[in-house]
Amino acid sequence: MKNVVSISLGSSSLDFEFTTRFLGKQLAVKRFGTDGNPARARRLLRQWEKQADVVGIGLARDSYSVGSRRFVDKEAAQMKGLVTRVPVTTGARLGEIFLEWAVRHTQIKLGNYFDNALVLFFSGLSSYKLATTMAEYTDNLQFADPLLQLGVPKLLTSLDALSLYASGAHYVAEWELPQVVPEDLMRQWTRFVLRREMAKATVIVAPVHELDEFGAEELAGKTIITSGLNGERTAALAEKGVMMVVDGAPSMSGHVLGPNLLDAMIIAATGKDPDDILEDDYLAIITEAGMEPRIVYPNGERRINRFAFVIHPLSQEYFKKVKPIEMLSRVSPPVLMDAVEKVMAYAPPFVYSRISGIRSPSGVEAEGWLISVGGTPKEIMSHSPEFTYKRLLDAADMARRLGAQIMGLGAFTKVVGDAGVTVAKRAQLPITTGNSYSASGALWAAHDALLKLGLVDKPRGRERVKFKAMVVGATGAIGSVCVRLLVKAAEEVYLVSPETAKLLALKESILKETPDARMFLSSRADKDIADMDMIVTATSGAGKKVLDIMKVKPGCVITDVARPLDLPPEEVAKRPDVLVIESGEIELPGEVRMKNIGLPKGVAYACLAETIVLALEGRFENFTVGRAIEWEKVREIYKLGLKHGMKLAAISGVNGPFSDEDIARVRELALLARAKQEATRQRSAAREAAAKPKRGRKPAAKAAAAQKRPAPAGAAKKAAARRRKPSRAAAATAAG
Repeated sequence: MKNVVSISLGSSSLDFEFTTRFLGKQLAVKRFGTDGNPARARRLLRQWEKQADVVGIGLARDSYSVGSRRFVDKEAAQMKGLVTRVPVTTGARLGEIFLEWAVRHTQIKLGNYFDNALVLFFSGLSSYKLATTMAEYTDNLQFADPLLQLGVPKLLTSLDALSLYASGAHYVAEWELPQVVPEDLMRQWTRFVLRREMAKATVIVAPVHELDEFGAEELAGKTIITSGLNGERTAALAEKGVMMVVDGAPSMSGHVLGPNLLDAMIIAATGKDPDDILEDDYLAIITEAGMEPRIVYPNGERRINRFAFVIHPLSQEYFKKVKPIEMLSRVSPPVLMDAVEKVMAYAPPFVYSRISGIRSPSGVEAEGWLISVGGTPKEIMSHSPEFTYKRLLDAADMARRLGAQIMGLGAFTKVVGDAGVTVAKRAQLPITTGNSYSASGALWAAHDALLKLGLVDKPRGRERVKFKAMVVGATGAIGSVCVRLLVKAAEEVYLVSPETAKLLALKESILKETPDARMFLSSRADKDIADMDMIVTATSGAGKKVLDIMKVKPGCVITDVARPLDLPPEEVAKRPDVLVIESGEIELPGEVRMKNIGLPKGVAYACLAETIVLALEGRFENFTVGRAIEWEKVREIYKLGLKHGMKLAAISGVNGPFSDEDIARVRELALLARAKQEATRQRSAAREAAAKPKRGRKPAAKAAAAQKRPAPAGAAKKAAARRRKPSRAAAATAAG
């Protein structure tokens, strides 16, 4: 039996020993901690050198590489120099392999977990290989080497900066502590800066013992990448709220084996010199032993994904709520507010609100940011698409720096130009317009509203519902999908758009998918509007009047998905017997916390909800971009929304959510209006029926009277003369 001993600078409370059969050899394994005391570590090295077959030195690396440069750790070299009789190792190479594997293993197993994460390395110099791996998934890297080595209150933010620092070419590399600053004060300042950066990060890479002094303020909700996490430290990290630990140290016989100890066991079992063990040897040994990195959840399995969503003001009224413009707007003339509106269109994006507390029934959580750009619809539409693209790409860059893994486009930002295609190509993170869920939510809301009103017959089995639907703006992105879905449910669907050629092409395309669909085309909404049971308005008319609400059928359900709305409040107020809803807003799962966006607490617009659903699902991809929306994606996002606990919010109108009493009142008024219309129709029909016989009797009466009444004087003589007198044509013939 061979003896393997590990002398660690870590805690002595974690000491253990066990015997095991490893790679066909019987090994006695011992681990001794020295509580960070190098002198004690040296004494133990001298003592166990005489008894052990292989010695491992914990928490020290003999060398590491940064770019093309290789560095030797002086302390590790001194300690290794104390052991001359038997092989000695720090396990640096093996630890590097396991940590890189741990990151890649997590990325694959959890699906894009590190995409665009904010990663803080305590030491980029000693974790350079791991940093290059992490750079494949995110550009948000920070290295605390200048801060912890020199006390410079600055972090390096790229691999290039780290390489320059390692070579001494970076301007902070030669920094020295100012003589006027006490060392204790500088140490406190250094810790303050480090704590602040830890609180911002989503992933922290550090030796596990270096996290002991930090608490929940810095570690709650974080992912830690380390090596050698044991049960005692897992419990400590659980108390501090750590979400997940990616550990590059495998477990054996109930004990976590640090890289130095595992490497020492490999050396003992194979009988090879440490320098003779190649990467291929490690690969074969790891595969044969069935080792793999560990993913540990100190507080139970949990995952938080991140998103961003772009919003913008819909009118000048928004600026009147923003300080200090709020005070200015009270005394300024309208022309000045027009100038403010123009200037704000050029303003850089800013974070309007942070969103947190979203939790799916599956356990996955999402958090994100609402990023505002300053252009109103009027300003957005008055500039070239490139103007808006630039603002959206600035917003995408901000979202990337915040750590978002996907970004959604809201309101007019998803209408401009090619509807997100250019932004998706240029941005450094995935983009979605949210139009798939907007279409789904619109029809979801309309369907529920129809059922609650109860003015149409419910379908039997899979047959179509006997109602007529109209889509205004049918050739648009959302409108065309609404048509494709409605033809599967409604008896008749009327497509309205000024783009007549597109209407014809859309009908042709839909008939290939749904051959028995009954569709009618028109360039004007008012033509057939009086017969509709449901109307979906999905235009991008920027407030232009698209239909006459006074011509709408009582009890009609109008779903207004346009932004700005196609039907302003003053128009809606004219028809209390019609149910006008503002598309289909979605109730988010969990205890949602965010600033007011004009909706009830915990409720989001469908386009924002699509971004959140994709984040919860871990689908960090360009999902809905461009004007041609795939109805399969509409169906898919609907199902994913149900999976993650999305619900249709209370049906909302221009004045807020409708209560059951509100809907009952609309139904009552609609029935009264229909009854009046029917009574008017019957009276009109009765009058027509009464008038028809009179018109029929009048000629007959005249004829009868004419037979009894004598002809006027001289009339008989004139008639006889006409009969005797030949026509001109006849006279001409006779003359010829």
